[in-house]
Amino acid sequence: MDGVLDTEVGYTGGEVPHATYRQVCAGGTGHAEAVRIAFDPQVVSYSRLLEIFFANHDPTQVGGQGLDRGDQYRSVIFFHTPEQEAAARAAVAALEASGRYPRPIATAVEPAREFWRAEEYHQRYYEKQGLAPGR
Repeated sequence: MDGVLDTEVGYTGGEVPHATYRQVCAGGTGHAEAVRIAFDPQVVSYSRLLEIFFANHDPTQVGGQGLDRGDQYRSVIFFHTPEQEAAARAAVAALEASGRYPRPIATAVEPAREFWRAEEYHQRYYEKQGLAPGR
């Protein structure tokens, strides 16, 4: 989308340095699978990125997303600045207050920690599989 300069998938939020996909999937690393987004705030706001995040998954699911089960698939926003934290918490509160979902919002808001880039075969996965939108 306009304003998104780059994306990178990986693992963060846990304790194991240089975690691999197999380690994260096995559980016990504390990491969540995550996407790191570089964006131009003059083109796309952080609040807009949060809207897209919430529109693309079920923020009420605990212990996974869809068929992917486990803490590594939890819904979480990792913030880098106090402004991002405030915006993320406000977005969660607004979504909760909206009544859009019959269950409570489970999305956590946590400080960003060390990010470990996932293996290359995970990067741009949908594009590599011919599943990217617009194809």
